[in-house]
Amino acid sequence: MVNHKGVRGAWGVGLLIAFLLPRIAVAQEDVVGIPVGQTPPAVTIQDLDGNAVDLARWVGKRPVLVEFWATWCPICAELLPKIETAHNKYGDRVDFLVVAVAVNESPNTVRRHLTRHPMPFTFLWDVNGNATRAFQAPATSYVVILDGQGKVVYTGVGADQDIETGLRRAAEGGGRR
Repeated sequence: MVNHKGVRGAWGVGLLIAFLLPRIAVAQEDVVGIPVGQTPPAVTIQDLDGNAVDLARWVGKRPVLVEFWATWCPICAELLPKIETAHNKYGDRVDFLVVAVAVNESPNTVRRHLTRHPMPFTFLWDVNGNATRAFQAPATSYVVILDGQGKVVYTGVGADQDIETGLRRAAEGGGRR
């Protein structure tokens, strides 16, 4: 029989791990998530108005950067300047998608956030966690970069990611084998 202290302790450790994981910049080889070289499965999520959106609309057409994001994620806020810099440099050659996770927020909270803090990306709503599962996203601030054929060339999590190298790899059409 487990006493309440043991349950609370285990719960606390789980929360600590969930909180710290996005804070740790992890090398490409160590990141959990969809493996480099794979093509993510087809997935349909929603836009912020509740309309169904098939990610195939972007995947396999040209390079795509996908960030799993939340309004409440401080690491996402830390990562934002890197994503904006990358968008300024590669936005004419790469699509930038932000997948808002449906944890402790709603499309309305995302819209309010974007009114106060406009961002030049396409925002989508992962209402049922379909994209989170398809991309095996371990946390918010998780970034996946796909080349023009739809294959993963980069994954990373945390504020200190090498977005530039991933985008250069995708824009050049080369993946890491």
